[in-house]
Amino acid sequence: MNILEFKIDPAGNLPIQTQARTLDEMTQNLPQGFYTTFSTLLNGTKVLGLHTHLQRLYGPALEQGLSPSVDEPTLRIRIADLVKINLPKESRVRLILTRNDGTIHLGLQPFVPIAKQVYENGVSVVTTELARESPRVKDTGFISSSADQRRQMGRDVFEILLTKHGEILEGMTSNFYAVQGNTLITAQNGILLGVTRHVILRLAREQGMSIEYHAPKMNEKYDEAFLTSSSRGVVPIVLIDNKPVGQGRVGQWAEMLSKAYQAHVKERSEEIN
Repeated sequence: MNILEFKIDPAGNLPIQTQARTLDEMTQNLPQGFYTTFSTLLNGTKVLGLHTHLQRLYGPALEQGLSPSVDEPTLRIRIADLVKINLPKESRVRLILTRNDGTIHLGLQPFVPIAKQVYENGVSVVTTELARESPRVKDTGFISSSADQRRQMGRDVFEILLTKHGEILEGMTSNFYAVQGNTLITAQNGILLGVTRHVILRLAREQGMSIEYHAPKMNEKYDEAFLTSSSRGVVPIVLIDNKPVGQGRVGQWAEMLSKAYQAHVKERSEEIN
């Protein structure tokens, strides 16, 4: 699936010729910078947590004295215009603000929802000893430095979990959670604080769960595990490094939080412009 790439310029959306087949390939062909990725909802009109996504660009740029090529209100208008290309399908969007000059690039592809069976049957993941250098900043350099691990993902491996000193920090493109009884365990330090993660933690409390903020240990036994991301929601994990989690099937908390999250998305997503 080829990617459409645009340079977001004050004068307009300038198409860029690219042979990239994935958003990661497109990203690696650009100068290093800050990025965020999300999917549209409701016929390309809404995104969950869009302002937070955009602050992943504008926040670090401000701290480093960079002047973005367009401001946030203008970028919202440009996004709303470009996602119409993929209608009636929703869009998956990646925004990159380059460190060298503040230029914003937009990568676009039709959003293909995950198969229903993934949520019903759960997924298999593997671990790797790797962590982000700057966990609170979504830097494109991490995409390049983790390229070998990313190539492991495919039909049999849904996600790569990043570990350090025998503890699970997060997924390569997601946040990670373990469940013991009615307690949700998730790392707080050394991770990227995902947009979906903030929502899930609030929903978990509303569903009666308690939260422990520390990285789950790889050698502990858990009743359940799952990951979250903006485009995938709540994805149950049934195998980690080919070892079953709990009973080796989707757990009740993952099912409950998935339904609560889907309802939240419909109610709370914000207009693009």
